[in-house]
Amino acid sequence: MQLHTHTWGAGDRVALLIHGIMADHRTWRRVGPALADQGYRVIAVDLRGHGASGRADVYTPQDHADDVAETLPVGAELAIGHSLGGLTLSLAVERLAPRRAVYSDPAWYLATREEGFDPGQFAAFKTTATREQIVALNPRWESVDVDIELETLAAWDESSVQGLAGFVGVDLLPARPLVPSLVQLADPSFLVSQKRAEVLRGRGFEVRTVKGAGHTIHRDDFDGFMASLDGWI
Repeated sequence: MQLHTHTWGAGDRVALLIHGIMADHRTWRRVGPALADQGYRVIAVDLRGHGASGRADVYTPQDHADDVAETLPVGAELAIGHSLGGLTLSLAVERLAPRRAVYSDPAWYLATREEGFDPGQFAAFKTTATREQIVALNPRWESVDVDIELETLAAWDESSVQGLAGFVGVDLLPARPLVPSLVQLADPSFLVSQKRAEVLRGRGFEVRTVKGAGHTIHRDDFDGFMASLDGWI
């Protein structure tokens, strides 16, 4: 599927941005311009079922990876994926062949229901979430990010969460980095435990934690997010 994209900047270097579940390209509202200011042409996608991209009958991680590989240019200088976008990037990275990859709190392990992951709760959040709830869950977000969260929830096909059901409790950590790769973690990360972080280091990934940041690091602590990319952008 060809995905909707949004572009910032017109630099010679290309950066790719892939968002997480329930979001779309608007989650990168500060990251895109910041990278453009550093000379990148920044291309952000809306994954299938999100934003302005098409809807589908199936939404597996492999489907998302196939879509971004079909939509985005090969050989970008940089690719960043957050959460589901990090998982998507890892499944498409060989085809996209960026020079560097950044996995921001990637969804490489989805907890079981007993461990706290319930796909149904994600779907229900679309219709039940209030502005007050989003603020309470994300007290460090700027007001405009709360507005965007409400807008992207409204645009999201909540049935897409069912595409993750078959991956609950499955270890999806990559065996090795296919390109130089940074794993950027929230503090704490509920998707990549410290034990798994050590496994990733042993496999050749660089791992950095953004102290005190929540899961959506780039909205929770934009300055910390950008600082943690030192040497990678």
